[in-house]
Amino acid sequence: MRYLIVVVALLGLPQLALASGGGNVHLDHVEIDLKNNESLRHGAKLFANYCLNCHSASMMRYSRIGHDLDMSDEEVELELLTAGGKIGDTMTVVMRPKEAARWFGTAPPDLSVLARVRGADWLYTYLRSFYRDDARPWGVNNALFKDVAMPHVLWELQGLQEAVTETTVDEEGHEHTHITGFKLVEPGKLPPDEYDAAITDLVNFLVYLGEPSKLQRLALGKWVLIFLVVFFVLTYLLKKEYWKDIH
Repeated sequence: MRYLIVVVALLGLPQLALASGGGNVHLDHVEIDLKNNESLRHGAKLFANYCLNCHSASMMRYSRIGHDLDMSDEEVELELLTAGGKIGDTMTVVMRPKEAARWFGTAPPDLSVLARVRGADWLYTYLRSFYRDDARPWGVNNALFKDVAMPHVLWELQGLQEAVTETTVDEEGHEHTHITGFKLVEPGKLPPDEYDAAITDLVNFLVYLGEPSKLQRLALGKWVLIFLVVFFVLTYLLKKEYWKDIH
């Protein structure tokens, strides 16, 4: 019984870790389509231009992206290798972890499997939940991940928004302020609907990063299940043939 309690506690740790940055914000749903190469290519370009300056994706090579997304080497070099490098390189950054920790307070994490850890809805909500907060070092905060060290790197696309808050009083008379929405106070290059579409593409690419072979796995899994069903039937018939004289 003691070991069972330990196992249950360990299984609950990942959920506690995810909840630590969640606040009380509802997660908006995003539709992921790994078959949409146009969306993935746009997301890859956004990732290279806005994320790859600080965050690496060291488990992915540019050549793999080109192969999976039907991009030529020239297109990969033009759209993704904006800071130089070779087509066979992994998606690393030149920023040293110690320097990053000194500048941001903590080293930016590798994003190779972030979508598998956080989930697509969490990423979609997070990247749309930055708001102006003059008390923070970068002048912004995030409703989903309070006091996050990351600046709003996509601010020139989204613009700047302020949080709309609501104050409630609990049974003990304590006041609690909750963020109920956002108000755009400085427009960016993209209208809100186009920014949401861009974030959808970026999250789509991050999901692809987490498991590049997911579509192949799903396609192969169907045939594996069919094989197991056929194999079970043949094994059952063979068992009946072996034991027919005994039964």
